[in-house]
Amino acid sequence: MIASAGAQLRKGVAEYCILGLLAREPMYGWQLSEALARPGLIASIGTLYPILSRLRERGFITAFEQESGAGPVRKYYRLTGQGELELQGFRQQWGPFVAAVTEIVEGVGDDEQ
Repeated sequence: MIASAGAQLRKGVAEYCILGLLAREPMYGWQLSEALARPGLIASIGTLYPILSRLRERGFITAFEQESGAGPVRKYYRLTGQGELELQGFRQQWGPFVAAVTEIVEGVGDDEQ
């Protein structure tokens, strides 16, 4: 894959993947980074925090501190009502978008000549 294409794809969906993870449960930064880095959606934890800051500024997530029981207090993130609406809108667009790209790129539905 062209490196820039992969980077652009990751950049385009990383925010929504974070919203999707937080829709399941509140998570702290390290949890989020592991869930996103494992499949290659972010490069490292260092790329996560600027995204979290943008999501907080836009009102899609909020942060709170909680005792960890095994070390220092952890900062957790959770989805807001506005974030839930944003994720819902993305979910409605994602399926048709993927189907359209797949049809074009893979030639699905084209008649063979």
